[in-house]
Amino acid sequence: MSNIPETGRTQRVQIRLIVIQVLVFSLLLTLGGRLWYLQIRNGQEYSDEAKNNHVQQVVQPAARGSILDARGVPLADNETRLVVSASRTDLMKMADDGKAVLTRLADVLDMKPKDVFDKVRLCDAKTPQPCWNGSPYQPIPVTDEATTQQALTIRERAEDFPGITAEPTAVRRYAAPGKANTAQVLGYLSPVTDEEITKAQDTDSPYLRSDMVGRSGLERTYDKELRGKAGVTRYEVDNLGRVIGQAKNDEAEAGSSVVTSIDARVQAVAEYELNDAMKKARQEFDTNTGENYKADSGAVVVMEAKTGRVVAMASLPNYDPNAWVGGISAKDYAKLTGKKSNFPLLNRAIQGQAAPGSIFKVISSTAAVNAGYPFDGHYPCPSSYSIGGQTFKNFESQGYGDITIGRALEVSCDTVYYGIAHKEWQKDGGNSPKKNPKDWFYKTAHQFGLGKETGIDLPNEVSGRVPDREWKKNFAKANHDAWCKQGKKDGTYVEKIAYENCLEGDKMRAGDSVNYSIGQGDTLVTPIQMATIYAAISNGGTLYDPTVGKAIVSGDGKTVQEIDPTSHGKLPFTRKTRNEIDEALAGVATRGSAAWRFGGWPQDKIPMHAKTGTAEVYGKQTTSWFATYTKDYSIVMTISQGGTGSGASGPAVRNIYNALYGLDATGKQDLKKALLPTPQKGLPKVQTDGTIDAPKIKPYDPASQKPPTEQTLAAVLGRRD
Repeated sequence: MSNIPETGRTQRVQIRLIVIQVLVFSLLLTLGGRLWYLQIRNGQEYSDEAKNNHVQQVVQPAARGSILDARGVPLADNETRLVVSASRTDLMKMADDGKAVLTRLADVLDMKPKDVFDKVRLCDAKTPQPCWNGSPYQPIPVTDEATTQQALTIRERAEDFPGITAEPTAVRRYAAPGKANTAQVLGYLSPVTDEEITKAQDTDSPYLRSDMVGRSGLERTYDKELRGKAGVTRYEVDNLGRVIGQAKNDEAEAGSSVVTSIDARVQAVAEYELNDAMKKARQEFDTNTGENYKADSGAVVVMEAKTGRVVAMASLPNYDPNAWVGGISAKDYAKLTGKKSNFPLLNRAIQGQAAPGSIFKVISSTAAVNAGYPFDGHYPCPSSYSIGGQTFKNFESQGYGDITIGRALEVSCDTVYYGIAHKEWQKDGGNSPKKNPKDWFYKTAHQFGLGKETGIDLPNEVSGRVPDREWKKNFAKANHDAWCKQGKKDGTYVEKIAYENCLEGDKMRAGDSVNYSIGQGDTLVTPIQMATIYAAISNGGTLYDPTVGKAIVSGDGKTVQEIDPTSHGKLPFTRKTRNEIDEALAGVATRGSAAWRFGGWPQDKIPMHAKTGTAEVYGKQTTSWFATYTKDYSIVMTISQGGTGSGASGPAVRNIYNALYGLDATGKQDLKKALLPTPQKGLPKVQTDGTIDAPKIKPYDPASQKPPTEQTLAAVLGRRD
């Protein structure tokens, strides 16, 4: 009798069939689920992506907005040039990486092959400029100065120049109207990097690979507004890449224009006068060093006293921002960044730090009054002041007897401030300070806004330094080991200082305090900080954030967004103290240390207030400072290794005021010649098409600024004490 079932299958076979059926069913179920996910759940998404495989995008870069002066004169705009570019992607597909093509291109463009190779190589940590720091997939500009014949040669012989294009392109232009360079204020552009593209891709202002980005100055601060929005045209193509229709078109939106508070005419005057002052300083002999003054750098700021708006800002040495357009050459890059360049890319008005010298005394005067010393009290002004075995001299060792703080400001008496600062140091505990010392002089400097940025709308502003007790401790901690290694009790001056610092570098010593009171020692300020402070004294005590941008005007001219002045604090004095300082600074210009530079000035019509400063720097020649204000403007000039404040900077500042108010050397005013007798209030008129009808300006004529006559100088010098 057989035990085989009627089906002819064993039990083992039966189980195997069931397992196979389950596996097949599972696979079918999985496949069905996946098909449902792809076709129903995410069907639309994949359908759109499939369509995109047959869509090509063509990007039309947006025209970058202009940067205009306060009257609408273009400081930076665009012009059409013939640009020759190389596609690195196409070149890398060639057997020789495109060297033959680039060599032929160099011959057509009258360039050296190496210069062309350098232009198209990619930047990295080991590759010096010139190189390409933009996207490797973007056409790389080789030159933006191609002639019509060169462009035609490249296009007509396209088979000899694969990957090379020559076409009209809008490029940046820095116009320098009236010879107003304005380089450090405007900044420059360079190509966007892959890192920047990735970082900005999810923001409301993503980058395209063809974008140029602001790297400094206003170009960087207002890059988003200036850049606009590129247009994108999408074409439907077949499998062979032939266009079969237009899918979508996003129109390009031109970038907005930035109207600034800069007046190109005043800017040109400020630049010329600063440069001329430095030239003249180099002709003067420095008796301390036995050689002429080097006058190696300088800056000047012209600011509206009641708003903080910057009318002019010059920094020397400067550079031509057009050098960056289309990619900078190796020669130009070396000039801007080499060891002998003296760093022209620095905007010394906001990045140059130096001891302020006597222009700091408005802060010390306020500190003294707040500490309880009457402004009109009498304080000894000897020719020198001794602390222990150290003698601190008055400038030029001149004494004036017992004088007021106001008179000390007028004649710039150092020893008055030495005496008050020393007494306050003693009250605070001297070398064994109290738990909570008053530190009036340091506290007041912080209240004046020193030791931090002013908030100007330009990038990379530096903060300066107030060398208070906290800074002293941190500095000593960081340098203690180096001091102890270098210091010698009976060594050179530097070694002796290092030795003292090794022992007690963290202490606020008497010498530190008295030196600080006249703006010397470790104190550092910037010209923009001091211009802001003197403007605040003029307007009654309000510290404004300095601004260069005045308004943003949309590309079509329909939207105007004004940038209003913003305050970041008040000066820490009463109205009475402010008026007393104001009167003393007027005395500086009429009978004090700056009087010889303001001979014939119409003080009754346009009250002038000034303070001279000559800061000593170890190992260098003195730094010249000249800080001034009227009811309308604050002007501060500084020249590194330039000599005295009134000697080097004084005449230049006087000439800038003469140009602003239309004055001759005798003080006679001609409003027809005045560039800006009152600050510009309104904005330039915008046309219906978004353009601005800008006035033409003439280059500054220095011949119009005649020096004072001998009779005028004699009259002034006769009034000096």
